[in-house]
Amino acid sequence: MGRGPSIEGRKNAEDAKRAKVFTKLIREITVATRAGVADPAGNPRLRAAVDKALAANMAKDTIERAIKRGSGADGAGEEMRYEGYGPGGIAVIVDCFTDNPVRTVADVRHALTKHGGNLGTSGSVAFQFTRCGELVFATGGDAAKEEQVLEAALEAGADDVVNEGGESTVLCAPESFEAVQQALIAAGLNAEHAGVGMRPNNRVAVSGEALEALTAMLDRLDALDDVSEVYHNALLP
Repeated sequence: MGRGPSIEGRKNAEDAKRAKVFTKLIREITVATRAGVADPAGNPRLRAAVDKALAANMAKDTIERAIKRGSGADGAGEEMRYEGYGPGGIAVIVDCFTDNPVRTVADVRHALTKHGGNLGTSGSVAFQFTRCGELVFATGGDAAKEEQVLEAALEAGADDVVNEGGESTVLCAPESFEAVQQALIAAGLNAEHAGVGMRPNNRVAVSGEALEALTAMLDRLDALDDVSEVYHNALLP
């Protein structure tokens, strides 16, 4: 009779997953610091990254070291954005932070081509997305909760609220993100996910083999250390 994974094996797997998450969070804190100032109070992107790190139970001294690293002129890396297509013609944007662009573009290209996609040129798919602030709340399809989020969001100056899949997503202009987030927190609403990113203008349904290949491609991209965020326009089940 076969034995399942040992407790130690499961713990090692969980530790590895946690380390991967922390690596990406530290990169985002570093990038956000370089893009603005080292004070989260005056840098909305950094504040969002720090909040995300704290939510993941990252130690404050680790966060402070990441901010210090980002504020230094050590030339530790740069932001890169790659665009392309995945299986089924799905548009994909991959944001990276890297100290070796040659290595990173090769890794991203391989992840795309291995699963039936291809790397495009700058601007080849970006027009299919809009940069905006997003705050996602788990409302579970509860009409009262959705109404609460809607009223608070509109009062806070958000542009729209989209209800789908048991979630209410508040949309706002990037420059309004910090004010909207703080207003919603003051209203007693804490988002499951919040940040400024690239939202697809339209989503494309994908199924069957294309869906399997796309899922494998997204997993492979997410596993790359240099990858910070992956955006796509697929309508996933």
